[in-house]
Amino acid sequence: MAYQGFAQEYLGMPAVTRAYTTACVLTTAAVIWRLITNFLFFGPLGFSFFFNMIFLYRYCRMLEEGSFRGRTADFVFMFLFGGFLMTLFGLFASLFFLGQAFTIMLVYVWSRRNPYIRMNFFGLLNFQAPFLPWVLMGFSLLLGNSIIIDLLGIAVGHIYYFLEDVFPNQPGGKKLLLTPGFLKMVFDTPEEDPNYNPLPEDRPENQPRDQDQNQQQHPQ
Repeated sequence: MAYQGFAQEYLGMPAVTRAYTTACVLTTAAVIWRLITNFLFFGPLGFSFFFNMIFLYRYCRMLEEGSFRGRTADFVFMFLFGGFLMTLFGLFASLFFLGQAFTIMLVYVWSRRNPYIRMNFFGLLNFQAPFLPWVLMGFSLLLGNSIIIDLLGIAVGHIYYFLEDVFPNQPGGKKLLLTPGFLKMVFDTPEEDPNYNPLPEDRPENQPRDQDQNQQQHPQ
């Protein structure tokens, strides 16, 4: 009933009033949508864009296939947690495009979880994995880019790493980042109940016997 009343009121508006009101609502919705799309923009096509895409693909994939293997909901929650903090900090720092910061966050988390891997940067530098985010920040500085974006990604990555991997293992510490149940329901495969006792006709060992009996009863 409320929907019908709203629809009648909307359709009853004069043409100009309805068009202007609709444009205002759609524009506001588009601004809210930009809170998501600002993580998807990496600037114009060029060296910086392809450089970021390579690192995004490589380290996002290694995280998902490594420490987050079988934990898709936790991986999505890291995206949401990191995106929320970056948006919050970005508003204070007037940063509107956060795709590079998000990539640095992924690199930071991966590097801290793989501290003994040796890295080689363009054949010029050899170092342990935890130094990789700082090497990337130095490379951005050499290209003349602002390092604020890189520092934001490192800061958010460190906050997540500390709350997820460090603090729970400290004396008196506990796990603070708990993945919501609805994310687990959507993204994770339900675990099999070890106490589940299937019906006799559903047990695998009975299926071939049943099939053989059916073939004997109904010969071709």
